[in-house]
Amino acid sequence: MVSVNEAPQFDVVVIGAGIHGAGVAQAAAAAGYSVLVVEQYAAPAQGTSSRSSKLIHGGLRYLERGALGLVYECLRERRLLLRNAPTLVKAIPFYLPVYTHSTRPAWLLYIGLWIYRVLAGWSGIANFKRVPQHEWSQLDGLNTQNLRAVFQYYDAQTDDAALTAAVLASAQRLGAVIKYSTVCERLQLQSAHVDVAIRNQAQALMVLIEAKVVVNAAGPWVNHVARKVQPTVPVHDIEWVQGAHIVLPSFSGAAQQGIYYVEAPDGRPVFIMPWRGNILVGTTETIFHGEPANVTATEVEIDYLLKIYNQYFGKTHLRQHSDILETFAGLRVLPKDSIEVKTKSVAHNNLNARSRETLFVQAPVQQPRYFAIYGGKLTAYRATAEQILKQLRQTLPRKLAKANSRTLTLN
Repeated sequence: MVSVNEAPQFDVVVIGAGIHGAGVAQAAAAAGYSVLVVEQYAAPAQGTSSRSSKLIHGGLRYLERGALGLVYECLRERRLLLRNAPTLVKAIPFYLPVYTHSTRPAWLLYIGLWIYRVLAGWSGIANFKRVPQHEWSQLDGLNTQNLRAVFQYYDAQTDDAALTAAVLASAQRLGAVIKYSTVCERLQLQSAHVDVAIRNQAQALMVLIEAKVVVNAAGPWVNHVARKVQPTVPVHDIEWVQGAHIVLPSFSGAAQQGIYYVEAPDGRPVFIMPWRGNILVGTTETIFHGEPANVTATEVEIDYLLKIYNQYFGKTHLRQHSDILETFAGLRVLPKDSIEVKTKSVAHNNLNARSRETLFVQAPVQQPRYFAIYGGKLTAYRATAEQILKQLRQTLPRKLAKANSRTLTLN
């Protein structure tokens, strides 16, 4: 049943209340536009935005691929978040151990950290150092056999779900409207607006909304939403890449010094970090096939992460499967590119080498009414939202801004 009596109008309708949907809603509302956010779940951040590695970071490993622009952008956004969300985003030391078997020698990491420091703007949090050998015994029981060097630098940690909720609350304070437990059934592109049919999942009633533009920020469901658009819009080929984590019980002095950025046997980076009084270990990279709502850590991934933890800390605090308190997994959306993935392994080098740049799709090309976000990073959500807002302004009239997202406080 369709309600014909209700035809509310919004400048911007955002589909998805993950971190990118929240960011777009905040940016658009701050710019003076009326905003509606449609979320299929009963609360924000029910997908990838609550199942990440909880890091606000520049992405040190992306320097190997020469992605200086991406790292610079993320470090800039890290700086803003540390300032604007001090209760949600905390600076924390990271430790990079180098062993005789490490694929990256100490001199290479030193160069990478020096570049990282320069890109961060030479602020206090950008400092790094080589940890003296006489201090290695203070590193939470880190395995020191064949250890050659340890570097300390700084990035930041957050509660990803709480950060998403805070950004969305900021958007609401600026006038955005949120509809939870609501799905988008149809998007009909018109010459001057978009007809959006939405349905509350607890009711049979479908409501028509008129929007000047629609932003598809549905994360892993981005193509599911894209296929509801008429006339048809570009649907980019993607792969879902699953990132699993395990939570282990803490012990006296465990991971109190900071986050350990270690190398798995296959060369992938893995983080071992304090989290809510326990120890969080992640992540993996596995091609996922299935329903995004049903993603869970596999036994292979759990074994992989447990072995890595024990490789670095098992000599002093060995952990078994029975010790695992929790497992979870989230999905990254990676647009397919020229690198062909030929395996479903837990940590295939091709996956590790794939670009993390965010892809935007818009339709039609002239005066677009529909925008879709493919990929994206938690740290750079605000920058992504501002890029989308810049594209929205091709179609939307200018309005008097209410605020600047660069200076909005989050709590």
